[in-house]
Amino acid sequence: MAETTVELLSELIGFHTDNPGGDEPALCRRLGELLESRGADHTLIVEVPRDGQTGGYVFATFGAPELLINVHIDTVPANTGWSRDPWLAKVTDDRVVGLGSSDTKGAIAAVVTALARETPRNVGILFSGDEEHGTTCIRHFIDQGHHSGIARAIVCEPTARRAGVRHRGVSGYRATFRGKGGHSSKADTMPKPVVVMAKLAVALDELGIRYLDRGPDDMKGLCMNVAGLDGGVAFNVVPDEASLYWSTRPPPGFDKQAFEAEVAALINAIDPAIRVEPTLGHQPFACSDEPTMRALLADHVDHFVPLDFWTEAAVLSTAGIAAIVVGPGDIAQAHAADEFVAIADLHWATTMFEHVFSTTRAGA
Repeated sequence: MAETTVELLSELIGFHTDNPGGDEPALCRRLGELLESRGADHTLIVEVPRDGQTGGYVFATFGAPELLINVHIDTVPANTGWSRDPWLAKVTDDRVVGLGSSDTKGAIAAVVTALARETPRNVGILFSGDEEHGTTCIRHFIDQGHHSGIARAIVCEPTARRAGVRHRGVSGYRATFRGKGGHSSKADTMPKPVVVMAKLAVALDELGIRYLDRGPDDMKGLCMNVAGLDGGVAFNVVPDEASLYWSTRPPPGFDKQAFEAEVAALINAIDPAIRVEPTLGHQPFACSDEPTMRALLADHVDHFVPLDFWTEAAVLSTAGIAAIVVGPGDIAQAHAADEFVAIADLHWATTMFEHVFSTTRAGA
């Protein structure tokens, strides 16, 4: 059994949980063994099918959980530019290098190491897959009712020792326009799907500009991103269909229904035959009980801030759980070649979780 956070993290990096394509259930089984050895009253390992592969999660309980610690086990695929095997940990004087070391296997190692030193009361530990690609695992966890009785959650992401108390959502859309298609010599009298979509692209970008000064002081604007236009075939062919893809990142409190009504009005003005469907609907997040979460973390966290990236705290929050986001590592290292986490961060996180677990035993 690994005895230190660094040793355990080195072992965890060796599990290929890159998403898509990794083996999440294998890591779940290993983590299940570790959680049982740390005195869990009950450990549940669940495999979750998705997109032709199998994800999974492990959920361990210490008493009747009122507090949840959640860390995702999957990583992104290895980026280009690695100077060594991404799944072979390298330990230096001040860091651990390896895929997922920062995002977020360092947090897993800190939690498991803290459990060996302090047994919590009424705490659930959820190590879940598919955070980087689709959120099927944590949604399955909630759909199965495993979150019943849980009031608060610490969601671990690389936050550079700060605590995230809110962040934007992510919404994605696809618009499609169908014409007849044919030879470009008839283009003057035919519907032009690419042109229709190009008009919509410009209109959406202008709508995003109109929103630049709207929203909370620290989250103004919508981050409107017109991401792709598909449909061209050849210079002498009028395509029969074209599609446009765009996304927004709305802040907490955003009136999505009113915004989508504005988009519908734009579309109607361009061509009512345009069809729109949502492709992604991640909700914004805001901690619903910040004072309690601040007290739980005590002086281990000094800064409570908005985050620039989306997390599964939004899923837990939508399920009625007051969540906060905190963990070792820095988002600047996540998804990058030679990803690393500072060893000092690992020690800090382990100590923080020891404190949290000790607090639960004291009845707080």
